[in-house]
Amino acid sequence: MKNERNLNIFEKYLTLWVFLCIGGGILLGKEAPGFAVKLDSLSVQQVSIPIAICLFFMMYPIMVKIDFSEVVRAAKTPKPVLMTLGINWAIKPFTMYLIATLFIGYIFRGFLPGTEIIKTGQEVELWRSYISGAILLGIAPCTAMVLMWSYLAKGNDGLTLVMVAINSLTMLFLYAPLGGFLLGVNAMPIPWQTILFSVAIYVGLPLIAGYFSRKLIIKKKGIQWFNDKFIHVLTPVSITALLVTLVLLFSFKGEIIIL
Repeated sequence: MKNERNLNIFEKYLTLWVFLCIGGGILLGKEAPGFAVKLDSLSVQQVSIPIAICLFFMMYPIMVKIDFSEVVRAAKTPKPVLMTLGINWAIKPFTMYLIATLFIGYIFRGFLPGTEIIKTGQEVELWRSYISGAILLGIAPCTAMVLMWSYLAKGNDGLTLVMVAINSLTMLFLYAPLGGFLLGVNAMPIPWQTILFSVAIYVGLPLIAGYFSRKLIIKKKGIQWFNDKFIHVLTPVSITALLVTLVLLFSFKGEIIIL
């Protein structure tokens, strides 16, 4: 009899925790705007240090699971790999741009009047800024939630992890060019330094840390201890980092959202 896949309390009520963290972030930004502004000001190349720390702990548990020998073996069955890469990099970014332009640039454009000053000091139309956010979100392939959906659907965890690994590696090379191209189409200033630095910090750093720490831990403790002990400890760490990230993101804009 196949073992049932039971979820812990974080995973089972993730939707509730997400809404609570969004509400808590907005409340924090409204009631303590000085604190939120102080946190938001801690940045390098326009990349928030608090967000970078949270995203590292969100991404590291995923990256440390990656067995790069499996990624190499996946080349022997290229059909699922090519399908995943095609959807994530040749279709999804452009459909996100088209959908965002349709709804934000035309249908709901009247709800987003005015302009804003971005961190480069340039003034842009507010609706165009929202489209840019959708573009940057749409380019990034999902990682943590893909693993969760595969787990819930009783899918092939090994194949899913390989697909996540391949997309994470691809993101290092395609995210910045695609982002720059679509932002240019949207007539938005292209912060190349910020984009490249973000990819290095948000993807490259946890990928490198995961690769080397995986090798070291398996060498010292063995693969059995790694799978049975270490990985299970990291699961709540990833989800907690996600929730803290939500609190921070919404606290930075809490005062604006409530207006």
